[in-house]
Amino acid sequence: METTPAAAIQQRSRSAAPRRYSRRILRANIPLMLLFLPGLLYFFIFKYLPMGGLMIAFKNYNFHDGVFGSPWVGLKNFETIFNQPHTLDVIRNTVVLSVLEVFVGFPFPILLAILLNEVRRTGFKRIIQTIVYLPHFFSWVIIGGFVVTLFSIDSGTINHWIERWFGEAYPFLYKPVSWISIYIGSGIWKEMGFSSIIYLAALTSIDPSLYESASLDGANKFQQIRHITIPGISSTIVLLFILSMGRIMEVGFDHVYVLQTPMVSNVADVISTYIYNIGLKGAQFSLTAAMGMFESLVGLILVLCTNAIARKFGQGLW
Repeated sequence: METTPAAAIQQRSRSAAPRRYSRRILRANIPLMLLFLPGLLYFFIFKYLPMGGLMIAFKNYNFHDGVFGSPWVGLKNFETIFNQPHTLDVIRNTVVLSVLEVFVGFPFPILLAILLNEVRRTGFKRIIQTIVYLPHFFSWVIIGGFVVTLFSIDSGTINHWIERWFGEAYPFLYKPVSWISIYIGSGIWKEMGFSSIIYLAALTSIDPSLYESASLDGANKFQQIRHITIPGISSTIVLLFILSMGRIMEVGFDHVYVLQTPMVSNVADVISTYIYNIGLKGAQFSLTAAMGMFESLVGLILVLCTNAIARKFGQGLW
């Protein structure tokens, strides 16, 4: 059956319409793409390009030969680090501190967001938000100064009162259990307020009529939080929990370094400080690259496993 000229023109017009629509959508989104470009460049330059340096983990790297010219040694660096007894202690300390940070610190931003969401006085709410957000913008050097001022055995404020009441100061920063408690507590204090922003944003998506209906049915505040608020932000909670599991092997260097003392090195020496001492100060770049690669692989596996478990409950990230 031959196609008439009119039918052919109509067919070409219909096929060209989606292309014109796509170009129009593209032009309309150019400002958004330009805004997205700096973030894309950041991840490409500082996150993806450095992955090429992972080949150092399989080489006996030296400055003279460079990354590509250094001799290939295969898995020798991995065998070396895992044959060192100290390496297993470092990994254990990293896992213990990270697990405590995740499971002890994770509920606090959620609780803070729920409490702030229940505040009805706007002025008071803004003051509280400013106070709890502020520590996030302090460097760990400043936070470390606060901690030392409070818990130092010689001039600490808390030990000053302990000496007055009990007669003897307690070495908070020199005992493993108290040091870990201070480490976890300072991390929660610093990041709790800023981390709650995401949950506060998620709370705004909950339909207010649900609370009105629950109130008419006689539900009190705790019941409303339990049956409306928490289920309403459950997807956000699961998403952030999955992402936090990917950082289970990452303990921030600056946080540990400013609070670390020689007396607690058996619990405070983690992968980040190992990389600093062995890689930067000891110039053993291949060993620390292998350790960093191991850290990343464990994080990837944990993210995949956590997401697989969450997906069974219909809350997976992908």
